[in-house]
Amino acid sequence: MAEDAQPLKVAAIGDLHVKTDGTASYKAIFGEISREADVLVIAGDLTDLGKPAEAELLAEDLRACTIPVVAVLGNHDYECGCVEEVSRILQQAGVRLLDGQWTEVGGVGFVGVKGFAGGFGRAMLGSFGEPAIKAMVAESVSEAMRLENAMRQVKTERAMVVLHYAPIVETIAGEPLEIFPFLGSSRLAETIDRFPVKAVVHGHAHRGAYEGKTPGGIPVYNVAQQIPKPNGCPYALLTL
Repeated sequence: MAEDAQPLKVAAIGDLHVKTDGTASYKAIFGEISREADVLVIAGDLTDLGKPAEAELLAEDLRACTIPVVAVLGNHDYECGCVEEVSRILQQAGVRLLDGQWTEVGGVGFVGVKGFAGGFGRAMLGSFGEPAIKAMVAESVSEAMRLENAMRQVKTERAMVVLHYAPIVETIAGEPLEIFPFLGSSRLAETIDRFPVKAVVHGHAHRGAYEGKTPGGIPVYNVAQQIPKPNGCPYALLTL
């Protein structure tokens, strides 16, 4: 970090799963985060079923947030096929929604993609066999390439990668082994390790572990709100 660079406090949370029944409000949490941090990062699954009405409820709650908001979408946000409408609602609410782009807040570059499934290490799914398998692998590779292209555009010395799917196996430990391949992909970590990234956040694995590292030693945090955090809050507080 440059000598004149100011530390940036990041509040990160994932898997809000806002529902149309209005059973959960995030106004109080967003207000608290606004007092504790300089920027809010949301790591996917902002809505439960990808309904525009859910996005509208979240947009209303986000009025309580007085700091910049950076987010990526998750798999649940795609469920109803209304991604464009959900994205429009959130962007109109001031959310910097990243999908293969980067944005700067306080001297830190935030780079975001949803990511995709595919598995980890030697068990990573290969492009062989049926067209359906090849299509799945192609989607995983495409997300990693989009992340790489976005990273190459970053002009700040400090960077955080925002994902929904996990880039490493350590932060999904606790989930059933049978679903590991559907929770993320090592291809994401391979891309991240080629760049000077300070930290990575993701969600998706509700029963995973909070912290791990890429093979290159970059800290990775599972910030799904269901994961216990060191501060005892549903969101993590990180300083970059």
